[in-house]
Amino acid sequence: MLAGKRANRVGDQIQREIANILMDKVRDPRVNGVTITGVRLSNDLKSGRVFYSVIGDKAQVERAQAGLDSARRFIKREIAQCMALKYVPEIMFVHDSSLETGSSMEALFQKLKTDEGKNVAE
Repeated sequence: MLAGKRANRVGDQIQREIANILMDKVRDPRVNGVTITGVRLSNDLKSGRVFYSVIGDKAQVERAQAGLDSARRFIKREIAQCMALKYVPEIMFVHDSSLETGSSMEALFQKLKTDEGKNVAE
């Protein structure tokens, strides 16, 4: 079996579980609107980074980060109860800014398309 393949499978399962936990069990209003975009686990499955995105400004991202950091132990405990793992990985939440980057690029492309349309009309 390939060396990281199990880490990918377990990471996908953890991603689904964390998304369910955030929707159903975490009552902190700071994590409302948070979307889990990915999980990267180490090959030994003892540590991992959970990537999330949230729509809003920098202050909203900071509030979401604080809420996720505060719920980290609870989330780890819930993962331990619903998954049969020898070790539950230590998780760290990391903001995934790729959605904002994609959105800004889309706006730039739209602006270029609009400007090109004006130049053709002239």
